[in-house]
Amino acid sequence: MKITIETQSPDMEDEIIIRCAEADEEIMELIYLIKSRRKPLTAYADNGIVKLSPKDIYYFESVDNRVFAYCETQVYEVKQKLYELEEMYPYSDFLRISKSVIVNVSKIALLSTAFGAKLEAKLKNGEKVIISRQYVPDLKRKLGLDEGGKR
Repeated sequence: MKITIETQSPDMEDEIIIRCAEADEEIMELIYLIKSRRKPLTAYADNGIVKLSPKDIYYFESVDNRVFAYCETQVYEVKQKLYELEEMYPYSDFLRISKSVIVNVSKIALLSTAFGAKLEAKLKNGEKVIISRQYVPDLKRKLGLDEGGKR
């Protein structure tokens, strides 16, 4: 695949042109990834409404029928359910790791084993989340790891 980047004057709108023989699954994933990374999420804090960039979100957690977006140091409430967030960002770095948590895999600093065939992910902001054993294979696939944990 050849990639060409052309700079233009600042007053022109950014444009991406994809030339391909066929819009296969890989091309479509790339398109969805570009679109989803630019799609902000409306969130609510005590002091008002904010727009969050998906790249700034470390994880989402559902607690008592409310969903929260955890950023580096702040926590915001969002109105979407976890399954709706999965649908909003299908080809992104977000991955369901338990019934109540979706993590941004690009924010994982360290993975370690936990009790009961689970994994623990230490995030770049120091927080830890548990990956339920039924979601471990999905995480390994997303990270490009085989079942033996080797690259």
